[in-house]
Amino acid sequence: MTRTEYYDDPNAPEPNSLVVAASAVVTDDEGRILLQRRRDNGLWALPGGGMEMGDSLPGAAVREVKEETGLDVEISGLVGTYTDPRHIIAYSDGEVRRQFNVCFTARMTGGTLAVSEESSEVRFVEPELLDSLPMHHTQRLRVRHSLERRGTPYLG
Repeated sequence: MTRTEYYDDPNAPEPNSLVVAASAVVTDDEGRILLQRRRDNGLWALPGGGMEMGDSLPGAAVREVKEETGLDVEISGLVGTYTDPRHIIAYSDGEVRRQFNVCFTARMTGGTLAVSEESSEVRFVEPELLDSLPMHHTQRLRVRHSLERRGTPYLG
């Protein structure tokens, strides 16, 4: 399945679903950020995905990090909420999603770094190298907000 992201694009298709999702900014002891290169669009992104019926929102972030990267994490804080209606995600199966994402900070507690069905590469990236990676600006915004260590979560 492929994924196309639109932002403030008058030619974007109309959304047919609203998905509650969670993502996590996971850092290691050196301050590097865990990213995955998505198979569906080739872009680098934070690990994350849709909430399932049995999940809490923080639990969804923990589960998605494990599924997508092989790492066990615990939630340590809240980066913010990301609900911009100008961001539309279209999938090749016909789903056109407007996403409601809550982004957390997290720290590793175990596991082994590994790619998944959703990623072609997973690694920790030094903050100064982030600008050199192909990444959708909505992902970049979450990472930037985390690096700013804001006193209050972003509400948008």
